[in-house]
Amino acid sequence: MKAAILYETNTPLKVEDVTLDDPQQNEILVKIVASGVCHSDLHFMKGDMPQPVPFVPGHEGAGIVEKVGPGVTTVQPGDHVLLNIAFSCGKCPRCNEGRPTLCVENLPIQMMATLPGGGTRLHKGDQTLYHLFGLACFAESVVVHERSAIKIREDAPLDVVCVLGCGVSTGIGAAINTADVRPGESIAIFGCGGVGLSAIMGAKLAGAGKIIAIDTVDSKLNKAKELGADYMVNASKDEPQGKVAEITGGGADYAIECIGNVNVMVQALGAVRTGGTCVVAGMAPLADTLSIAPFHFLLGKTITWSTQGDVVPIHLQKMCI
Repeated sequence: MKAAILYETNTPLKVEDVTLDDPQQNEILVKIVASGVCHSDLHFMKGDMPQPVPFVPGHEGAGIVEKVGPGVTTVQPGDHVLLNIAFSCGKCPRCNEGRPTLCVENLPIQMMATLPGGGTRLHKGDQTLYHLFGLACFAESVVVHERSAIKIREDAPLDVVCVLGCGVSTGIGAAINTADVRPGESIAIFGCGGVGLSAIMGAKLAGAGKIIAIDTVDSKLNKAKELGADYMVNASKDEPQGKVAEITGGGADYAIECIGNVNVMVQALGAVRTGGTCVVAGMAPLADTLSIAPFHFLLGKTITWSTQGDVVPIHLQKMCI
């Protein structure tokens, strides 16, 4: 089969013939029908996040199960599945408390680009190829752990639902689960890419009173308006913190940073009211540091994270209705 391979950071991908081994214990083989393109892939391709090379990127995949390994109980050949970026072991303290996106077994898998247990199934000749996020969706087929796949209904369009594997679930979940926006509350979304637009939809679904979209590209702001934003702020023309304060009468109840830029994170925290909450949903390069004035905390503000929108697999299944 063919796959897109990154041999060295900051070099172009190469589409080449590779070998994919059969699934082993609790693993499945999935024929990829569609894969989204997420900026997080670029972080690893540029070397902003460390990871072994060569690897196959891609982590927003959807496809059809073709083969299952020993011990698989959740899916069978022919099932349509959505591949989930955040592997959940189902038994660690975080999984047991209902926060599977914080699974303690997941981080080593993410950083070492292997399947759960540390193995790989991709190679080109004698050369090992690593699986980005334990998935490697920029390929015609993948072998993944069954807990990385979520069964969905067969008539769900795979080229649409594939982005629920990361970007859409991260944005919607950041608004609904992490921020827990309530009807009538105000929210400012910093960045109107895939995650930000999804956060706008999540805020709309939650009944937010004032949804403020912030970006530097007018076409993105126009799309944000189509998807439910009430106010649009072009940060290249207007100072966003001041505009948010003007619109809300002192600051938004919530702000979500959807870019992965530490300077924008500071802006987002500054845009929330006294006692407000800033949610960081964007992935910043590992070496970046965030500098925050402690005075924000004297004002009762909170800054927190959102890992894949704090979703659980059943939520993703319901999104595919």
